[in-house]
Amino acid sequence: MCDNCGCNITPGNEYLVMGGGHLATTASGHESVEVLRGLLDANDEQASHNREHFNQHDVIAINLMSSPGAGKTSLLEATIDAVGPELRIAVIEGDLETENDARRIRNKGVQAIQISTGSACHLDAHMVHSALHELPLDEVDVVFIENVGNLVCPASFDLGQHHNVALLSTPEGHDKPAKYPVMFRAADLVLITKSDLLDVLDDFDPAEATACVRRLASAAPVVAVSAKTGAGLDQWLDWVSKT
Repeated sequence: MCDNCGCNITPGNEYLVMGGGHLATTASGHESVEVLRGLLDANDEQASHNREHFNQHDVIAINLMSSPGAGKTSLLEATIDAVGPELRIAVIEGDLETENDARRIRNKGVQAIQISTGSACHLDAHMVHSALHELPLDEVDVVFIENVGNLVCPASFDLGQHHNVALLSTPEGHDKPAKYPVMFRAADLVLITKSDLLDVLDDFDPAEATACVRRLASAAPVVAVSAKTGAGLDQWLDWVSKT
């Protein structure tokens, strides 16, 4: 999708296509496809650098992806409460506007860097690289990257993370992995969030949600969790500890 709509031009990489940026012109001066391909290549190169940076500091980076409102920030809040000081966490927050989610994380005593993407519907590696300069990685074990709420574009951009986690909330319906296969196929773990609502939203079938993931030829674990009640958090934290 980003290859066509141009949303891979973000505040983090626009310098490449403006002014004297090396992608400002193409061989003939006008082919947008060539520019977009160059932006993706530049993103992948920056992502590789980010991953090396994480590795040098023995930090695991986990990219959280979901639709808006699926519970990414609530999951992080519950995670911080559950692990306490045993796991040193930092968070990179991505949203079009506001620092609302970053403020919630900071209120838990954890450093959070807010990235406001403006009109960009996803984070990219250049944005994450800028945030890394603000994090004391020698004092961190895990960096959670809370991507922009969007079930399409975030899965197409390598940020330098080690693992992808896709959240599927019960109000969304169990067929979302079938409708948005790219994101769920890229996931190393799928979390069914807001599982405390399953008794109310009895048309959501966790078994069918899992079947949808399996039809994508994905062996990713599927775990139901509730940040509200704590159900399933032990499984989530066990997965994090083993990454």
